[in-house]
Amino acid sequence: MSEGVYGRRRNEIQAGLPLKRGLDCYNFAGTIQVHRDDMRSHGWVHPDARTQFHTYWRTDLVPFGPRQEWMIKSFFATQDIGASRLIVWSNGDLSDNEILRDYVDRYPDAFALRVVDMAALARSTALDGSELLKLKDKKAWLDGDLLRLLLLWNYGGVWIDMDSLLTRDLTPLLEHEFVTQWDCYEKPYQPLNGALMRFRKHSPYLCEAFHIIATSPPPHIHSTDWGSLLYLKLWRRLVASHIPPFKILPFCLSDGRSCRLDNRLPDPFKPDHRSGKWTMGLSLEEGGGLDEVLGKVFGVHLHNQWEKAFPNGGWVERLLLRRYEKKLEARWIEVDDAREEENDY
Repeated sequence: MSEGVYGRRRNEIQAGLPLKRGLDCYNFAGTIQVHRDDMRSHGWVHPDARTQFHTYWRTDLVPFGPRQEWMIKSFFATQDIGASRLIVWSNGDLSDNEILRDYVDRYPDAFALRVVDMAALARSTALDGSELLKLKDKKAWLDGDLLRLLLLWNYGGVWIDMDSLLTRDLTPLLEHEFVTQWDCYEKPYQPLNGALMRFRKHSPYLCEAFHIIATSPPPHIHSTDWGSLLYLKLWRRLVASHIPPFKILPFCLSDGRSCRLDNRLPDPFKPDHRSGKWTMGLSLEEGGGLDEVLGKVFGVHLHNQWEKAFPNGGWVERLLLRRYEKKLEARWIEVDDAREEENDY
């Protein structure tokens, strides 16, 4: 615990200012850089020893298809897959899904499918045997909020919502434990978000979170009682006890849409503005102002909207999706070449 809470850090990920104006938040994101020690080459790493990335899909709500696959593509295009593993958790068996089965076959050490067992995940926590473990709603808010905490408690690592696109390697963030800022408006009772969060295995922060859940009234259906409100309660309890709290990532590092009209990211589901400009005259083309900003932040949160398509030729397609495809094509060639070499022996 001492090292996790009080240990030295290479990057500061909290700005100390709201970062509401201009490009301040995006520029701050650019100060968070990979340290040279993080770029050292490594040999084969056992899947269980890697940084575990967790996400969740409710099989009873929407079928898993090509639109959901973009998050997985973004992971393999941006993260160090030799030291990371993405686990897609679900409330039903997804092993017959052709899209997901292809990733299991290609990346057996870096990708896995798991079925959730809430009771097993809650063992030896304050929620062990609790009826609260059975709660869920039609938006997957309650079960999703609780599940992310239980998974990080058991395995450690990073939680990433399925409705996200990663834009950059998260390695320089991982020395910290964190949740994210909900938006730049500083809502008094909803300031925090768990769409991207990171905690270590058996983190004391999570232990206290389970205690708060177990000793509080049951959550409201379709609420963030186990999400944003819980994180705020936990943060306040920590500082009241003179314990350094977890970090809070500025909003734009993972959700640049959640701010003012004059500096939020363009709408991912609308065609580019006919002027070819974003904000402050910054251009939308490759190598332009928006492209530079996307290279500083770590992700784009799409807030579900599964029924919407990305516009053909829009900024998401040009600056993100096409690059994911190009990177994956190169990586798949590497995987196929490696398999051929193994077969030759």
